[in-house]
Amino acid sequence: MSVCSSTRNDSDDMDELQTVGWYHYDLSRHAAEALLMSNGIDGSFLLRNSNKGPEYFALSVRAKDSVKHFNVQRHHGRYSFGFNDFPSLQDFTSHLANQPLLGSETGNLIVLRFPYPRQVEEPSIYESVCVHTAMQTGRRECDLVLSAPSLGTKEGYLVKQGAIVKNWKQRWFTLNRYELKYFKDRMFSEPIRTLNLTACSAVQFDYSQERVNCFCLVFPERTYYLCAKSGVEADEWIKILRWKLAQIRKGR
Repeated sequence: MSVCSSTRNDSDDMDELQTVGWYHYDLSRHAAEALLMSNGIDGSFLLRNSNKGPEYFALSVRAKDSVKHFNVQRHHGRYSFGFNDFPSLQDFTSHLANQPLLGSETGNLIVLRFPYPRQVEEPSIYESVCVHTAMQTGRRECDLVLSAPSLGTKEGYLVKQGAIVKNWKQRWFTLNRYELKYFKDRMFSEPIRTLNLTACSAVQFDYSQERVNCFCLVFPERTYYLCAKSGVEADEWIKILRWKLAQIRKGR
């Protein structure tokens, strides 16, 4: 159903945007690049808010070994993109689907092939849940404890890259509710730092380091690079962290 532009408001536009599965809200430029370079492939793309203002967006597209960003402007329900003006969001998205060719500043054509969805898959690790109860007769080591979805916890050693000196050190990590803490070692009670996952925009495997089983957490001020002892362990961390982010976004 079409809506007269004079009666549209920001709330109408935002409600309409929720229907676009590859709209990633306030994902930053840096986070979009990390996400598309780590998990996307050539032609993967997403739409995100721009820091230019509430009427501006950015279309981020992975083009081989880099990510290109294109300006999109919204005004009273109309969308301007390049030299084109579209009367509605549906017309804009249909154009991208049917004419997925973009010209970069170098004159090369970029093809939009794969919209990158914002939905985060819930972890499939519930099947191997180990729950500690008072009924256990002996102490049983288990890194993952899930007593309820909102109380999902995990702990274990990970190797972390330093912020300034890019060396790697083993740290003990604990995940409880929406806090990821890391300690110098397991026996220390005071964490080196507590990361609030409500500020984290993305978690994904990372292949930019000269190490295996690595993943990263993207925060506005810094990207944290971590490595697990195995691919299975890295996958478990990524799945439960992504699940946490999905719960945070559902609550917003």
